[in-house]
Amino acid sequence: MIAVKNLRKSFGKLTVLEDLTLDLNQGGIYAILGPNGSGKTTFLKVLLGMVLPDKGTIHIDQADISKSNDYRKNLGYLPQIARFPDNITVSELIDMIIDIRQVPAKPEPLVDLFGLNPFLDKKLGNLSGGTRQKVNIVLTFMFDTSVLILDEPTAGLDPVSLIKLKELIADARKQGKIILITSHIMNLVEELADQIIFLLEGEIYFQGSLTELKEKTKEKDLEHAIASLLKS
Repeated sequence: MIAVKNLRKSFGKLTVLEDLTLDLNQGGIYAILGPNGSGKTTFLKVLLGMVLPDKGTIHIDQADISKSNDYRKNLGYLPQIARFPDNITVSELIDMIIDIRQVPAKPEPLVDLFGLNPFLDKKLGNLSGGTRQKVNIVLTFMFDTSVLILDEPTAGLDPVSLIKLKELIADARKQGKIILITSHIMNLVEELADQIIFLLEGEIYFQGSLTELKEKTKEKDLEHAIASLLKS
């Protein structure tokens, strides 16, 4: 579970998160949505330990993340753009991440799933953007973590790979994991998300199911429901 209480973060005079409180006490797929500048990225970076909050607490599986870095072993993170050295090979990268994290990993089934065997000895700098994203997916899902943070996970993926990614996400949900997704692709969110968490000016403006959001906004689809929230 993830418990966020009174989280606040400012950069100079700009308040990005303002007393954000959030409880995710069961597994499922949670879509973190909001316009640019709403606090989505900052919230995720605080959750990952990349940004320190000015105030508030976050507990993951009842552990205060400000007290230790051990909680990160239970996180899987797929960034929107992952930066790795261009001169190392795919297999070297996989081995390096396993060595850094020091927890059991199962990359082989994922390598097979995304057809990456022919690329294992190729340097990252020679790969297409879509192939790099497949590698990043392997790095994220090869560990058995209780929380997955997926930031624009579909970037650069072909339709077949997208289907495979959605299957991985669905399997993680069945295992009771908490999956946080940010995406500008509303069809993907509408298909996958159990709950919508809409941030606006650093606060939670709406949290609930897609059905509840449609009822609140009296709209028929997510895209128009989000537009209605912004107008109001």
